Amino acid sequence: MSLTVQKHRERIGLPDGSLLVDGERRQARSGRTWTHRHPATQEEIGTFPVAGAEDVDDAVRAARRAFDEGEWPGLPVGRRARLLHRYAESLREHAEELRGLQALDNGVPLSFGTVYAGSVDVAADVFDHHAGWIDKAGGETLPPYQGGDHLAMTLREPIGVVAAILPWNAPFLLFAQKVAPALAAGCTVVLKPSEHATFSVLRMVELLVEAGLPGGALNVVTGTGETTGEALITHPAVDKVSFTGSREVGRRIVEASAPTFKRVSLELGGKSPALVFPDADAGMAGMTAMGMVTLGLSGQACVAHTRALVHRDVYDEFLGAAELIAASVTYGDPFDPGVLSSPLINERQLERVLDLVGRAERDGARLVTGGVRADGELAAGNFVTPAIFADVDNGMEIARQEVFGPVLSVVPFTDEDEAVRLANDTEYGLGAGVFTADAARAFRVARKLRAGTVGINGFQVEPHLPFGGYKQSGLGREGGRSAYEAYTELKSVLLPLTDELM
Repeated sequence: MSLTVQKHRERIGLPDGSLLVDGERRQARSGRTWTHRHPATQEEIGTFPVAGAEDVDDAVRAARRAFDEGEWPGLPVGRRARLLHRYAESLREHAEELRGLQALDNGVPLSFGTVYAGSVDVAADVFDHHAGWIDKAGGETLPPYQGGDHLAMTLREPIGVVAAILPWNAPFLLFAQKVAPALAAGCTVVLKPSEHATFSVLRMVELLVEAGLPGGALNVVTGTGETTGEALITHPAVDKVSFTGSREVGRRIVEASAPTFKRVSLELGGKSPALVFPDADAGMAGMTAMGMVTLGLSGQACVAHTRALVHRDVYDEFLGAAELIAASVTYGDPFDPGVLSSPLINERQLERVLDLVGRAERDGARLVTGGVRADGELAAGNFVTPAIFADVDNGMEIARQEVFGPVLSVVPFTDEDEAVRLANDTEYGLGAGVFTADAARAFRVARKLRAGTVGINGFQVEPHLPFGGYKQSGLGREGGRSAYEAYTELKSVLLPLTDELM
């Protein structure tokens, strides 16, 4: 019997697959549409417009009017905060529906939709957190540096029109991380969801409109990166671009920002190391690292610890625990509570992962388990069995490329200095993990790692902590006060308190 998700689609239904421009629903001027196919079954789920340059121009102009002339930027801070808090509660109330839409979008199982990092709860908490900054993140008053009778102060003002471009793998969290601080700061937004995870985002937008957001404050253009995304990042009336995705697209955004000096926030992936020291619980470390690489998103997470740097004394114990996790991963209908992981998002990514696995074997890495396409009932889907490579040299391609699939590379080390050197020997710097029973070592190593977030004996998402990367993992941070401030401009004001010239 073939796997199917159509019965779930009929039960849940889909939100209106239209553009949202200045509060009005509409189709693309060209009439072009995208048909979304489910990654687990290749079944057609639904269609939505592919916004072209004219549609994007309409949306940006609507956001520009809403910012320059509309009510949202000047709305009293108490009302703005109450609206966003109200929206956060609405998200929680619709959590089950949204999890179902995500499963129809990207195949992420409902079981992962209840894990905090992949849940609707984390999105609601992000909105609550940023709503809390609205009446707190002001400027400063400073004493006159040169003396005299005047007042020196700074003001924080919204940056303007924001282009927010989402990936497909974590639509709840990443919608919140971009839209919440932008709206909290008083910006207006043109949002482009991924073509591989559109319907869950459209429903989140509907709920925000229902919460009372004024027309034009949030506009939505659906479509592909090549057409819709390119028109958005190059539009001269966009003041800031916030993007999560590949380094290649990130470089294009930086290039496109140059003519008008757009502000840019980029989160561009990683090849995050987990450093496992001999005094650590190596079994727990192996299960944790392999779980991050396989469970839920099937390794399609930018911060997954895909490089395990393991001390030789606990190497075999670590591998044994990682193999247990690999053997326990289940695939299939994402609505089945027994299914623990997802398919790869499309056939192109499936082929890329299988190609990287083959090249790693040719480079001399030892394939311990997995790394093949699933067959039988799963043959129509983009499923790859969890792979573990042992005896990996840190210079191998499999240890340097972001695979974005269920593949763990295990690299041996001898001492702390070597572990830190190997961990930092990468173009990326998004996340890292340190596994040790020695608190002093944990903090010492964390300080030496060139990574934006370091977890000690575990890893979790916190809405109030900044998240982002060093080196080629991106620019700027999402989460916390720093994210709110990234959607503002800082203005200095000098006010004389006498009639004398300053």
